Amino acid sequence: MNGGGAGKPRSRLRSLIQTQVLALLLLCLLLYNGSTMFWLLAPPRDLRAALEVSPVTAAAEAHSRKSTALMSAVKEETPAVVSTTHQARTVKRVVRRGSPQFKTLRLEARPKRFAARVTRFFQARNGSDPLCEPRFFMTWISSIDSFGARELFSMQSLFNSNPRACLVVISSSMDSKQGVKILKPFVARGFRVIPVAPDFAFLFRNTQAESWFDNLRRGQVNPGDIALGQNISNLLRLALLYKFGGVYVDTDVIILRSFSGLRNVIGAQAMNSESRNWTRLNNAVMVFDKKHRLLYEFIKEFALTFDGNKWGHNGPYLVSRVVSRVAQDENWRKADKSNFTVLPSQAFYPMDWSRVGSLFRGPGDEKDSKWVSDKLRQIYAESFAIHLWNRQSKKLRIEDGSIIGRVAADHCLFCKDSGASPAL
Repeated sequence: MNGGGAGKPRSRLRSLIQTQVLALLLLCLLLYNGSTMFWLLAPPRDLRAALEVSPVTAAAEAHSRKSTALMSAVKEETPAVVSTTHQARTVKRVVRRGSPQFKTLRLEARPKRFAARVTRFFQARNGSDPLCEPRFFMTWISSIDSFGARELFSMQSLFNSNPRACLVVISSSMDSKQGVKILKPFVARGFRVIPVAPDFAFLFRNTQAESWFDNLRRGQVNPGDIALGQNISNLLRLALLYKFGGVYVDTDVIILRSFSGLRNVIGAQAMNSESRNWTRLNNAVMVFDKKHRLLYEFIKEFALTFDGNKWGHNGPYLVSRVVSRVAQDENWRKADKSNFTVLPSQAFYPMDWSRVGSLFRGPGDEKDSKWVSDKLRQIYAESFAIHLWNRQSKKLRIEDGSIIGRVAADHCLFCKDSGASPAL
């Protein structure tokens, strides 16, 4: 009995020692993890020095802070279908010479005679040839294999409504034998369209985009997680209009009527239902004179506030920020050469991206049929174009009796010759 009684305290003592040792080990592990997390949150001086902002970045941040109060109403939102912004990386990602992005976008390319080719194309070829009315630009910063039916139909609608227009497709991939072959059906019918590879150095010269682009090529600009081609296109369209003047349209825009009467306009994407004031603009359709002051401000804003991690920051939200700011400047309202007009959303964006699917659906009952008829009548009466919001609609099927089905049938050039249904 006594031996068994003495063994129990020893057993309890052994158990207590084991528990204390385990607790000590856990405490050491927590202390180690805590020191590691502290290093991650507060990197050593050498790493912090490597991540310090450059004078250009500091100037951009100061510019952004200065503008914050004027742009509080321009809230940046990301469409639901677009991937959410990735967490910020500790080390900036840069574009290197020879990288896949450089090869795809051909950022180093400097095509010969770019300006001469574009200028000569816009001029009358002979006395009987009409001048371009108006001048259109599109950009295509993707592979030629992805240039498909929707892009071609956008061109068909353009020439159907503007038969005397000239269209320059700014694209390295389309400026090729295959690209010329793709556009041959338009040329064969007498329409004026040409693909031209961009000369970035020429287009960005004497603007703040010049230094930004040089820094990008040197690997000193973080391109971010948004496709670089998308942001290059945002800048390219501004530079094209600044250098040449004319009309820029995205390749997912259906043109409904002549643009000849439009001058120095940009369209509202969204408007306040009560005040009818715009709440957001978009850059998918723009019409401006050569060297218009507002275009210069757009380009300046791009270079100073570029952010490759926020969808739309360098595009629709950029033009919204700038117009919101200059609208409060008395000098802009007094200078005739700086006049411009913001058209209501019905002009280019009769259906918002969040509801664009309704344009592709056919009527299911009498109520639907009435809505389709009323909406189509409104679009034809008030809209110059329809933006299809390709990200949201590219996989949608055009149903019988839908608005897009009817619009496509009315504005298809080649269908009239072949009797075939339009492809989108």
